[in-house]
Amino acid sequence: MTPIVSIIMGSTSDLPVMEKAAQLLNDLHVPFEMNALSAHRTPEAVEEFAKNARSRGIKVIIAAAGMAAHLPGVIAASTSLPVIGVPIKSSLDGMDALLAIVQMPPGIPVATVGINGALNAAILAVQMLSLENKELETKFIAYKEGLKKKIVKANEELKEIKYEFKTN
Repeated sequence: MTPIVSIIMGSTSDLPVMEKAAQLLNDLHVPFEMNALSAHRTPEAVEEFAKNARSRGIKVIIAAAGMAAHLPGVIAASTSLPVIGVPIKSSLDGMDALLAIVQMPPGIPVATVGINGALNAAILAVQMLSLENKELETKFIAYKEGLKKKIVKANEELKEIKYEFKTN
């Protein structure tokens, strides 16, 4: 199996957040890889990864980092593939990471999700891949229908909760 999505994190301490992305990709049968690379501690490895990702079959990169959070931008600077940044909450409630990822210079965009938003990053990656993959698009539509059904069910369950002054 050749991965088409790459999940990169600054360190394995980001794994509890990034597992949500991995789980969705796994559930939808999207081949992916996961690696820990640091823009500051292994800059040569990050550059080599980014420059070679497309030739290895990668179509979308999800890159997570906290604090200074340069990893997504450094990757985006060395590839033409779409990069989705996930700011990790580590210091300053994750605002430092969010701003570091979202404030990229012209020509080096990083699609950025919310702080610790790994699941949304995976959903965005799947939406991108679905543009050319009808089978994945069908799976994704079913996933979205499942979300809808969960809310409808939850709303029905709320009707069973009784309070003296609750009117519905």
